[in-house]
Amino acid sequence: MMSDFDTLRRDWLAHLGHERRLSPKTLEAYGRDIEQFAAFLTHHLDAPPTLKAVAALKPADLRAFLGYRRRDGVGNRTLMRQLAALRSLARFGERSGRLAAAAFAATRGPRLGKGLPRPLDAKAAAAVTKADSRAGEERPDWVLARDAAVLSLLYGSGLRISEALGLKRSQAPVSTADALTVLGKGGKTRMVPVLPVVVESIAGYLAQCPWRLAPEGPLFVGVKGGPLSPRIIQLAVEGLRGSLGLPGSATPHALRHSFATHLLGRGGDLRAIQELLGHASLSTTQIYTRIDSVRLLAAYDSAHPRARG
Repeated sequence: MMSDFDTLRRDWLAHLGHERRLSPKTLEAYGRDIEQFAAFLTHHLDAPPTLKAVAALKPADLRAFLGYRRRDGVGNRTLMRQLAALRSLARFGERSGRLAAAAFAATRGPRLGKGLPRPLDAKAAAAVTKADSRAGEERPDWVLARDAAVLSLLYGSGLRISEALGLKRSQAPVSTADALTVLGKGGKTRMVPVLPVVVESIAGYLAQCPWRLAPEGPLFVGVKGGPLSPRIIQLAVEGLRGSLGLPGSATPHALRHSFATHLLGRGGDLRAIQELLGHASLSTTQIYTRIDSVRLLAAYDSAHPRARG
C-alpha cells in the first residue's frame, strides 16, 4: 500500500509535469532526488518516511542527508538541485494542507561559484557553422549540411539545441522576411529573427536531404530518417575542436552564449537580448555584461602602460 509520503510525491511530480510543464529530464532528476531522500530517511529514522515523520524533521536532519550525498561524491551543484527539489515538495505539501515542514526552508545549501559563460570569438563561431570546416570527414554531404544548418541556428538565432531540433519541417524559413516561432523552456513561445546566412544554410540542407520530410515532422532528421539526437550535434562540435583548434569549452551551447555576447558587444539592448534568448528574468541575461567587463579589464591590463604598475 502506498504511504502518504509516496502519495504526496506522486501528486507533486504530476503537478510539476502538468501545471508547471517541467521537462521530462527535470522530472526524472527530481523524482530520483526524492527517492534518494526517502531511502536516506528509511535508514535515518529506522522506518519508511511518513508525512508526520517528515514534518518533524529538523535542519540538522536535512544537513545529514546532504552530508550523506556528499560522501557519495556528489558535487555542490547537484546538492543544490536536490535541496531545491525537497523545498518544492515541501511547498506543495503546505499548499495542499498535507505537510508543514519549516526545516526545508530553513536549511542552507552549499555555495556555488558563479562561472561566466564561455563564448567563442566571432571568427571561430562562424567557422563552426560552415559545412566546409568538416570537408575532410567521411560523412555524407547532406549530413554535413544538416549539422551546419543546426549550428547556424544556434549562433545566428540564439536557440538552444533542443529548440532547434524541435522545429518542424513546415517552420523552415524560406526568406529573410521570415521569423521563427520557437517553443522554449516551460512551454513558452518566442519569435526570433533569421539571418540570410541561416536561411541559406537550411535551404542547402533541405536540397540535399535524401528523406521526404512531412510538414509536421521534424525539420532535422538522422541518417535513418528519424528525429535527430542532440548527441549527434555535440559530437560534430567535438570533432571541430580538433580541426579548428577550439578550446574544450566549445560546445553547441557555447554558440548560444556567443550569440548573446556578440550582440551585446555590438551595442545590442539587454532587454531585447533577453527576449531573443527567452530568459524569464533579466538577471539571467545580465551575466553577459560581466563577460564584457572581464574582457575590457583584460584588454586594459594587457595594453595600458601603467596597468601593472
